[in-house]
Amino acid sequence: MASIYLIRHGQASFGSDIYDQLSPLGQRQADLVGQYFQQVGIRFDYAIAGDLSRQQETGRRVLASQAEPPSLNTDPRFDEVDNDSQVRILLPELVKRDDALRKLVDSGFESSKEYQKVIKATFTAWILEGHRYSGLQHWSEYRDGVSAALEGVMQAAGGGTNSAVFTSGGTIATAVGLVLKASAERFYDFYEPVFNCSITRLIFSGSRVSLSNFNDVAHLSLLSAQLSEDLVTYR
Repeated sequence: MASIYLIRHGQASFGSDIYDQLSPLGQRQADLVGQYFQQVGIRFDYAIAGDLSRQQETGRRVLASQAEPPSLNTDPRFDEVDNDSQVRILLPELVKRDDALRKLVDSGFESSKEYQKVIKATFTAWILEGHRYSGLQHWSEYRDGVSAALEGVMQAAGGGTNSAVFTSGGTIATAVGLVLKASAERFYDFYEPVFNCSITRLIFSGSRVSLSNFNDVAHLSLLSAQLSEDLVTYR
Protein backbone atom coordinates (compact mmCIF):
# COMPACT_ATOMS: atom_id res chain seq x y z
CA MET A 1 0.00 0.00 0.00
CA ALA A 2 1.05 3.57 -0.67
CA SER A 3 -0.05 6.74 1.12
CA ILE A 4 -1.03 10.24 0.04
CA TYR A 5 -0.98 12.81 2.82
CA LEU A 6 -3.26 15.75 2.04
CA ILE A 7 -1.95 18.62 4.16
CA ARG A 8 -3.92 21.82 4.43
CA HIS A 9 -1.84 24.98 4.43
CA GLY A 10 -1.03 26.78 7.66
CA GLN A 11 -3.10 29.70 8.85
CA ALA A 12 -3.34 32.35 6.14
CA SER A 13 -3.72 36.09 6.69
CA PHE A 14 -7.50 36.44 7.06
CA GLY A 15 -8.58 40.07 7.30
CA SER A 16 -5.35 41.47 5.85
CA ASP A 17 -4.89 43.12 2.46
CA ILE A 18 -3.20 39.96 1.16
CA TYR A 19 -4.94 36.79 2.33
CA ASP A 20 -2.78 34.41 0.31
CA GLN A 21 0.21 34.33 2.61
CA LEU A 22 0.94 32.48 5.82
CA SER A 23 0.56 34.37 9.05
CA PRO A 24 3.38 34.02 11.60
CA LEU A 25 1.26 31.36 13.31
CA GLY A 26 0.73 29.61 9.97
CA GLN A 27 4.48 29.52 9.42
CA ARG A 28 4.99 27.99 12.87
CA GLN A 29 2.28 25.41 12.21
CA ALA A 30 3.98 24.36 8.99
CA ASP A 31 7.40 24.14 10.64
CA LEU A 32 6.03 21.98 13.44
CA VAL A 33 4.18 19.68 11.04
CA GLY A 34 7.46 19.15 9.21
CA GLN A 35 9.17 18.29 12.48
CA TYR A 36 6.34 15.91 13.34
CA PHE A 37 6.74 13.93 10.12
CA GLN A 38 10.50 13.78 10.67
CA GLN A 39 10.14 12.62 14.28
CA VAL A 40 7.67 9.83 13.48
CA GLY A 41 9.82 8.65 10.58
CA ILE A 42 7.56 9.49 7.65
CA ARG A 43 9.75 10.19 4.64
CA PHE A 44 8.19 11.63 1.52
CA ASP A 45 9.09 10.17 -1.85
CA TYR A 46 7.01 12.68 -3.80
CA ALA A 47 5.60 16.12 -3.03
CA ILE A 48 3.30 18.49 -4.85
CA ALA A 49 1.37 21.67 -4.07
CA GLY A 50 -1.10 24.00 -5.66
CA ASP A 51 0.41 27.23 -6.93
CA LEU A 52 -1.06 29.48 -4.22
CA SER A 53 1.53 31.18 -2.02
CA ARG A 54 0.15 29.73 1.23
CA GLN A 55 0.27 26.21 -0.21
CA GLN A 56 3.77 26.59 -1.62
CA GLU A 57 5.24 28.04 1.57
CA THR A 58 3.61 25.35 3.69
CA GLY A 59 5.15 22.73 1.42
CA ARG A 60 8.63 24.25 1.59
CA ARG A 61 8.52 24.56 5.37
CA VAL A 62 7.25 21.01 5.92
CA LEU A 63 9.77 19.49 3.54
CA ALA A 64 12.64 21.42 5.13
CA SER A 65 12.61 18.93 8.01
CA GLN A 66 13.10 15.93 5.72
CA ALA A 67 16.61 14.48 5.65
CA GLU A 68 16.41 14.12 1.86
CA PRO A 69 13.42 16.18 0.77
CA PRO A 70 11.89 15.53 -2.64
CA SER A 71 11.40 18.38 -5.08
CA LEU A 72 8.17 20.30 -4.60
CA ASN A 73 6.13 19.96 -7.78
CA THR A 74 3.25 22.29 -8.64
CA ASP A 75 -0.21 21.54 -10.00
CA PRO A 76 -2.85 24.32 -10.03
CA ARG A 77 -5.58 21.68 -9.86
CA PHE A 78 -4.71 21.54 -6.16
CA ASP A 79 -5.51 25.24 -5.73
CA GLU A 80 -8.43 26.25 -3.51
CA VAL A 81 -11.90 26.62 -4.97
CA ASP A 82 -12.53 30.18 -6.17
CA ASN A 83 -14.47 31.46 -3.17
CA ASP A 84 -14.12 35.08 -4.22
CA SER A 85 -15.86 34.53 -7.57
CA GLN A 86 -18.52 32.36 -5.96
CA VAL A 87 -19.32 35.07 -3.44
CA ARG A 88 -19.25 37.83 -6.04
CA ILE A 89 -21.49 36.07 -8.54
CA LEU A 90 -23.77 33.87 -6.44
CA LEU A 91 -24.29 35.83 -3.24
CA PRO A 92 -26.41 38.64 -4.81
CA GLU A 93 -28.82 35.99 -6.07
CA LEU A 94 -28.86 33.96 -2.87
CA VAL A 95 -29.76 36.87 -0.60
CA LYS A 96 -32.89 37.48 -2.67
CA ARG A 97 -34.35 34.18 -1.44
CA ASP A 98 -32.76 33.80 1.99
CA ASP A 99 -33.63 36.46 4.57
CA ALA A 100 -31.18 35.17 7.17
CA LEU A 101 -28.34 35.30 4.66
CA ARG A 102 -29.39 38.80 3.56
CA LYS A 103 -29.29 40.04 7.16
CA LEU A 104 -25.86 38.50 7.60
CA VAL A 105 -24.58 40.23 4.46
CA ASP A 106 -26.11 43.54 5.50
CA SER A 107 -24.23 43.29 8.79
CA GLY A 108 -20.93 43.07 6.91
CA PHE A 109 -19.96 39.46 7.83
CA GLU A 110 -16.53 40.62 9.02
CA SER A 111 -15.83 37.84 11.50
CA SER A 112 -14.39 34.50 10.45
CA LYS A 113 -17.50 32.70 11.73
CA GLU A 114 -19.86 34.91 9.73
CA TYR A 115 -17.70 34.59 6.63
CA GLN A 116 -17.87 30.80 6.91
CA LYS A 117 -21.68 30.96 6.77
CA VAL A 118 -21.43 32.89 3.52
CA ILE A 119 -18.96 30.35 2.14
CA LYS A 120 -21.32 27.51 3.08
CA ALA A 121 -24.17 29.12 1.15
CA THR A 122 -22.16 30.03 -1.94
CA PHE A 123 -20.13 26.79 -2.08
CA THR A 124 -23.26 24.65 -1.88
CA ALA A 125 -25.05 26.76 -4.48
CA TRP A 126 -22.00 26.53 -6.76
CA ILE A 127 -22.08 22.74 -6.63
CA LEU A 128 -25.82 22.44 -7.16
CA GLU A 129 -26.60 25.31 -9.53
CA GLY A 130 -23.38 27.13 -10.42
CA HIS A 131 -23.58 25.88 -14.01
CA ARG A 132 -26.40 28.37 -14.56
CA TYR A 133 -24.10 31.36 -14.04
CA SER A 134 -21.44 32.73 -16.36
CA GLY A 135 -18.01 33.60 -15.01
CA LEU A 136 -17.75 30.55 -12.76
CA GLN A 137 -15.78 27.39 -13.31
CA HIS A 138 -18.27 24.55 -13.33
CA TRP A 139 -18.22 22.30 -10.28
CA SER A 140 -17.86 19.23 -12.49
CA GLU A 141 -14.75 20.70 -14.11
CA TYR A 142 -13.17 21.46 -10.74
CA ARG A 143 -14.14 18.07 -9.31
CA ASP A 144 -12.77 16.20 -12.31
CA GLY A 145 -9.56 18.26 -12.12
CA VAL A 146 -8.99 17.24 -8.50
CA SER A 147 -9.70 13.61 -9.41
CA ALA A 148 -7.22 13.70 -12.28
CA ALA A 149 -4.60 15.44 -10.12
CA LEU A 150 -4.87 12.71 -7.49
CA GLU A 151 -4.54 10.04 -10.17
CA GLY A 152 -1.43 11.85 -11.37
CA VAL A 153 0.10 11.67 -7.89
CA MET A 154 -0.65 7.95 -7.68
CA GLN A 155 1.01 7.32 -11.03
CA ALA A 156 4.03 9.51 -10.25
CA ALA A 157 4.59 8.06 -6.77
CA GLY A 158 4.03 4.37 -7.32
CA GLY A 159 3.46 1.54 -4.87
CA GLY A 160 4.80 1.55 -1.32
CA THR A 161 5.56 5.27 -1.31
CA ASN A 162 4.55 8.30 0.75
CA SER A 163 3.38 11.41 -1.07
CA ALA A 164 2.64 14.86 0.34
CA VAL A 165 0.03 17.12 -1.26
CA PHE A 166 -0.06 20.68 0.08
CA THR A 167 -3.44 22.13 -0.68
CA SER A 168 -6.56 23.78 0.80
CA GLY A 169 -9.81 22.91 2.54
CA GLY A 170 -12.10 22.88 -0.47
CA THR A 171 -9.72 20.65 -2.39
CA ILE A 172 -9.34 18.24 0.51
CA ALA A 173 -13.13 18.12 0.88
CA THR A 174 -13.47 17.36 -2.82
CA ALA A 175 -10.87 14.58 -2.67
CA VAL A 176 -12.53 13.00 0.37
CA GLY A 177 -15.98 13.27 -1.17
CA LEU A 178 -14.74 11.56 -4.30
CA VAL A 179 -13.08 8.73 -2.40
CA LEU A 180 -16.22 8.18 -0.30
CA LYS A 181 -18.47 8.53 -3.35
CA ALA A 182 -20.57 11.12 -1.53
CA SER A 183 -23.50 12.87 -3.16
CA ALA A 184 -22.79 16.40 -4.40
CA GLU A 185 -24.72 18.16 -1.63
CA ARG A 186 -22.59 16.41 1.01
CA PHE A 187 -19.23 17.79 -0.12
CA TYR A 188 -19.49 20.93 2.02
CA ASP A 189 -19.72 18.71 5.11
CA PHE A 190 -16.08 17.79 4.51
CA TYR A 191 -15.07 21.40 3.81
CA GLU A 192 -16.19 23.32 6.88
CA PRO A 193 -14.29 21.38 9.60
CA VAL A 194 -10.85 21.28 7.94
CA PHE A 195 -8.18 22.68 10.28
CA ASN A 196 -5.03 24.51 9.25
CA CYS A 197 -2.14 22.06 8.78
CA SER A 198 -4.44 19.09 9.33
CA ILE A 199 -3.45 15.75 7.84
CA THR A 200 -5.82 13.65 5.74
CA ARG A 201 -4.40 10.34 4.64
CA LEU A 202 -5.44 8.33 1.61
CA ILE A 203 -4.06 4.85 1.01
CA PHE A 204 -4.04 3.24 -2.39
CA SER A 205 -3.06 0.12 -4.25
CA GLY A 206 -3.33 0.26 -8.01
CA SER A 207 -6.47 2.24 -8.76
CA ARG A 208 -8.19 1.40 -5.45
CA VAL A 209 -8.17 4.30 -2.98
CA SER A 210 -9.42 4.39 0.63
CA LEU A 211 -9.66 7.06 3.30
CA SER A 212 -7.39 6.20 6.25
CA ASN A 213 -7.91 9.32 8.37
CA PHE A 214 -9.48 12.75 7.89
CA ASN A 215 -8.60 16.19 9.22
CA ASP A 216 -6.22 14.95 11.91
CA VAL A 217 -4.67 17.61 14.16
CA ALA A 218 -3.61 15.37 17.05
CA HIS A 219 -0.02 16.46 16.41
CA LEU A 220 -0.90 20.14 16.86
CA SER A 221 -3.18 19.44 19.84
CA LEU A 222 -0.38 17.62 21.64
CA LEU A 223 2.14 20.35 20.86
CA SER A 224 -0.35 23.00 22.02
CA ALA A 225 -0.44 21.33 25.44
CA GLN A 226 3.29 20.73 25.59
CA LEU A 227 4.31 24.21 24.46
CA SER A 228 1.43 26.17 26.04
CA GLU A 229 0.53 27.58 22.63
CA ASP A 230 -2.76 27.68 20.73
CA LEU A 231 -1.71 25.95 17.53
CA VAL A 232 -5.06 24.59 16.32
CA THR A 233 -6.94 26.96 14.01
CA TYR A 234 -9.60 26.82 11.31
CA ARG A 235 -8.80 30.08 9.53
